[in-house]
Amino acid sequence: MADKFGTPLYIYSQRSFIDRFREIKRAFSKLNPLICYSVKANSNLSILKTLVKEGAGLDIVSGGELFRAKKVNCPAGRIVYASVGKTEEEIRDALDYGIFMFNVESESELKKIDSVSGMAKRKVKVSLRVNPGIKPDTHAYITTGKKENKFGISIEKAKKIFLKKVKYKNLDISGIHVHIGSQITDSAPFVKAVKKVKRLIVELARNKIKIKYFNLGGGLGIVYYKEKPQTAKEFAKKIIPLIAGLKCGIILEPGRFIAGNSGILITKVLYLKDTPVKRFIIVDAAMNDLIRPALYGAYHNIAPLVSNRKPAARNQKRVDVVGPVCESGDFLGKDRIMSAEEGEYLAVLGAGAYGFSMSSNYNSRLRAAEVLIRGNKVYLVRKREVYKDLIHNEAVLSL
Repeated sequence: MADKFGTPLYIYSQRSFIDRFREIKRAFSKLNPLICYSVKANSNLSILKTLVKEGAGLDIVSGGELFRAKKVNCPAGRIVYASVGKTEEEIRDALDYGIFMFNVESESELKKIDSVSGMAKRKVKVSLRVNPGIKPDTHAYITTGKKENKFGISIEKAKKIFLKKVKYKNLDISGIHVHIGSQITDSAPFVKAVKKVKRLIVELARNKIKIKYFNLGGGLGIVYYKEKPQTAKEFAKKIIPLIAGLKCGIILEPGRFIAGNSGILITKVLYLKDTPVKRFIIVDAAMNDLIRPALYGAYHNIAPLVSNRKPAARNQKRVDVVGPVCESGDFLGKDRIMSAEEGEYLAVLGAGAYGFSMSSNYNSRLRAAEVLIRGNKVYLVRKREVYKDLIHNEAVLSL
């Protein structure tokens, strides 16, 4: 595939996407949840179409993601819309499409959606995103449930909003949403968050306020290196007993759990550079193609593709795998023990989530191609950009 389509190249397994979706669906089958795949993890249209065909809904966070959801004909009743900064235009477009529910992050946003809904003469379901003040063991940039984070509403404020919800005449404020972060490998923080929200639901019930929907968000971790994350079945075993008696519709928003290990990034070795300190393997993929290592210090396993050279001939050294971008932070892996020769290919594993979706044209580099394996066939699902793509929206002024 690298020879045929060139590199850098994202390769996805359709079967893996389907299997991971079915895994979480089976785990929570007792509750018959609405499982809304988190589009931001990997928004390729063929991936979205695959999951929607399997019965998934979509968790979107922008007008562009709504546009993608429409393109794959995702039923409006299976779309939930998050984001802390929805614009008036985005709210109006979502209302016009008839989405199932907004996840609301602030009282100001609640007022805006009420106003826009009133002008559109529509009534829309709303979940309040509660910030439970939970700090999971994950990178600071992907925690979302701490009090210091920009996400969600405090439990006390959420309670006050529910008690005066009749003032929002164009909203059906009937759900609670909680999402505490991403790449969480242990169930304990989830359990703690759910217990806090459950207490709120019970308290509201005493005040004759019925919560119809409980959105548990996403955040389940995957294996990148030596992690030992809980399985979907183990997660469900901890969570289902806590919420089964609430008689709420359950919503889940998995992203990385489905996409992360369903894709890899292939890159070509351009040069080997030895210095007095270490060896650099310089490849044609860079931080613009996969920013997670530079942004989060994230670890991705890197494996040489099959070589004709005998293992004994491979002179393994401690190396940094780096790209061509003019930044010291441009690396895919540091201090790896491996060997590679110029012209060979390397596979960066666990790149199916937040890989291409976070890529850019930094250094005026072309974004990679994407291919999807379906059965024994390979399909090009996004063409590699060409140079004219870099400037198609620009204008040169006459000076």
